[in-house]
Amino acid sequence: MRLPTLRQLQYLTAVIEEKHFGRAAEKCHVTQSTLSAGIQDLEDLLEVGLLERTNRKVLTTPIGEEVAERARQILSLSDDLVDLAQAEKNPLSGRIRIGVIPTISPFLLPRVLPRIRKQLPQLELLLIEDQSERLLTQVENGSIDVAILAFPFNTRNLNYRVIAEEPFWVALPKQHPLSRYETLQPHQLPINELLLLAEGHCMREHAISACQLPASAQRRSFQATSLYTLIEMVASGLGITLIPQMAINSDMVRHADICLRPLKQDSLAKREIGLVWRPSFRRTSTLEQLSLSFTAAMAYSARI
Repeated sequence: MRLPTLRQLQYLTAVIEEKHFGRAAEKCHVTQSTLSAGIQDLEDLLEVGLLERTNRKVLTTPIGEEVAERARQILSLSDDLVDLAQAEKNPLSGRIRIGVIPTISPFLLPRVLPRIRKQLPQLELLLIEDQSERLLTQVENGSIDVAILAFPFNTRNLNYRVIAEEPFWVALPKQHPLSRYETLQPHQLPINELLLLAEGHCMREHAISACQLPASAQRRSFQATSLYTLIEMVASGLGITLIPQMAINSDMVRHADICLRPLKQDSLAKREIGLVWRPSFRRTSTLEQLSLSFTAAMAYSARI
């Protein structure tokens, strides 16, 4: 029985992702005729139509979507197999693709990347920033190897390891009545003034849950897509917000005209930071070194 080749599966997924034969051919480093012939061979082999071809665009048939999803899984396992063999020869070398959420990457990566490059000079890091749900999907389909996320978050059937806890701080306008307190309790926060990130950002749910705030805590008149926007809104006197501890010594926060107050240490106002990876990803030595590097960077953030 003839089986599809990895190259045919690669051609199919590339066309579906690019929605264009020419761009897919460039992505696969082949001519368009070679790519088209490869997909036609795959359709003949499976005896089903995978794509609908028109003059203007490429459409995927329902069975084509299912085949493409399984093709991504097969290609991911194939990549893992190569990585495993390379890691056996030199465990701390080669390429590793890491995804990081936006409320971690600008604050933690500048501290941890120099450490990793110094300790693991043969390790090539490819980085991507995205929201938690999309990063988990990319881990599952093999687009990235590891994701750095904040918990609690549903990691589905993926492996994960928590490396640190991180408290939230309160950012206030300088003349705010709460600025006279050295520390704050979650119940002191005026809900009608609270500014949080928009739906889809896990820190929004973490802040509401950790501070035991009602779902109505999000001001409906404004939803930010970045911490930078939240800080600017607070500096303008338009409300208060919660920020993770790793952000308090960033240039963005240090140069802002705001007041920072910690929440009392016995409160539950904190999140966990950790790594997520596929069960089939076997580069355990690399994962261990990444975990140690990120843990050290988190400990440094907690001291300063």
